[in-house]
Amino acid sequence: MLPIAGAGTPERADAARNRQKIVRAAAKLVAAKGIDGLALDEVAAEAGVGIGTVYRRFPDKGALAQALLDENEREFQEAFISGPPPLGPGAPAPQRLKAFLEAYVDRLETHGELLMVAETETPMARFVTGAYRLHHSHLVALMSEIDPKTDAHFRADALLAPLAAAQYVYQRQSMTTEQIKKGLVDLYRPNA
Repeated sequence: MLPIAGAGTPERADAARNRQKIVRAAAKLVAAKGIDGLALDEVAAEAGVGIGTVYRRFPDKGALAQALLDENEREFQEAFISGPPPLGPGAPAPQRLKAFLEAYVDRLETHGELLMVAETETPMARFVTGAYRLHHSHLVALMSEIDPKTDAHFRADALLAPLAAAQYVYQRQSMTTEQIKKGLVDLYRPNA
């Protein structure tokens, strides 16, 4: 079989096993100790691999946090791309926008601290992921449908800014999730 252009080098079986062991160990430590359990040396010890193996796969805690969030991110994307309305297709764009913002807040409520590590460990990490680009594109499409004259790209960034995990964790010190959800929905006003 010929390799697929641009697909990169296939992962060796032992490397895939090590990656799975590292991610499982990290998940176990985070479940037991919270986000402080994500120390790479402790993950290596729990996984039974050398620290170099961990660093080859995950150069920092942010990359490992991102790997721990992979499944949740896939489920979230599936929900807004092809799931049932109002988050998925079939509902009017304003309802889908509201559902997206509320679902994003729900993710932050569950995974905020882990998302914060994934987004802040490396400068600009949040903005270079495929997840951010997809979230942004989805918001641009919805806002363009709601108001074709709006600067949808700017508004998408403006709506995603308060959804940064660090911002959310900070806001949760004095606000409820319902206050945050309402505030986000209030931020988007077509023709304002």
